[in-house]
Amino acid sequence: MGDLKKPLQLQITTLDYSDFLGRIVIGKIHNGTIKNGQKASLIKENGKTINGKVSKLLGFEGLQRIDITEAFAGDIVAVSGFDDVNIGETIACPDSPHPLPLIKVDEPTLNMTFVVNDSPFAGKEGKFVTSRQLKNRLERELLTNVALRVEETDSPDKFSVSGRGELHLGILIETMRREGFEFQISQPQVIFREIDGVQCEPIETLVLDVPEASVGSCIEKLGSRKAEMKNMQTSSDGRTQLEFLIPSRGLIGFRGEFVRITRGEGIMSHSFYEYKPKAGDFETRRNGVLIAFEEGVATFYALKNAEDRGVYFIKPGVKVYKGMIIGENNRPQDLELNICKTKQLTNMRSSGAEELDTLQSPVEITLERALEYIGPDEMLEVTPDSIRMRKLKKKKQ
Repeated sequence: MGDLKKPLQLQITTLDYSDFLGRIVIGKIHNGTIKNGQKASLIKENGKTINGKVSKLLGFEGLQRIDITEAFAGDIVAVSGFDDVNIGETIACPDSPHPLPLIKVDEPTLNMTFVVNDSPFAGKEGKFVTSRQLKNRLERELLTNVALRVEETDSPDKFSVSGRGELHLGILIETMRREGFEFQISQPQVIFREIDGVQCEPIETLVLDVPEASVGSCIEKLGSRKAEMKNMQTSSDGRTQLEFLIPSRGLIGFRGEFVRITRGEGIMSHSFYEYKPKAGDFETRRNGVLIAFEEGVATFYALKNAEDRGVYFIKPGVKVYKGMIIGENNRPQDLELNICKTKQLTNMRSSGAEELDTLQSPVEITLERALEYIGPDEMLEVTPDSIRMRKLKKKKQ
């Protein structure tokens, strides 16, 4: 509990934004009291002090925010009146401004490019499809998402977006598509840093809880991804807990493999550890993809005839376009298929007419799985209704 008699010290822990109030900061009052309309000072990360005024003071009642006139040490409040603020900075008494210890916010470790949708189906499912709308939405996200970084590129239709990992960026993508945005995303890339002249990469702590029968396969797969085992414990219920240090790039695409290895019975979690010198190159192998040959509607007849080529990501009746990824090939090469071909009707009765044909169940492609799956020459098309993967057109030399 803080001291009511000491000068005001409020540490900012969360940021919010309102179209009516502007930037809103949320935090706990460590010492002193704060009143609506009072003068206060914002102590920046670099020690600079900016004088301002509390234009609105809000308290919390359950999940609702309520107007209050005064709050005391120990209370959590929302304050408006300060625009240029960051997590960890302190709002203090202007007569005696003393900062609280700063809160360190982890830097982004993963980068991907957000691109205006230019596929043949562009603009058919989303409400917000232009580069201006995409830019405004990302800039609005920066007001509250402190770990996010957005940079403009040489093209006005592309934006470089960096975050803490696939989950952090995946939440933003899912939120935007639910709001009606339609756009494309490139393959996630790890952010490297040069420290003391050495190229370094982010390392994460990975913890697995797996059935005993899957331990060997997990260790083998992670070993090829430059993971280093730190701990291993077997519990009485036949499950084993494994702890690794692994490069962030080694985790890209691993979740799908992990689910298959453990038959869906494994539990996986990871968090940022530190930057270390680059562990060297390694391959994350994936077979080639099956690509739609032309625009149209996928038919049962065509999918059945090419069923031995690999596994599908779509069902009959799904609209496709040329270059759209519709499955994974059994071989390392990419393969184009005409999956819109229909069966030629005749007046002859087939001997197998009464036989009931069935088609293998397609692999469900979720946003998380698609982010892990796409390669460097592929894009993920995200709309409010669909998630599609497509091959980039090769530039003519």
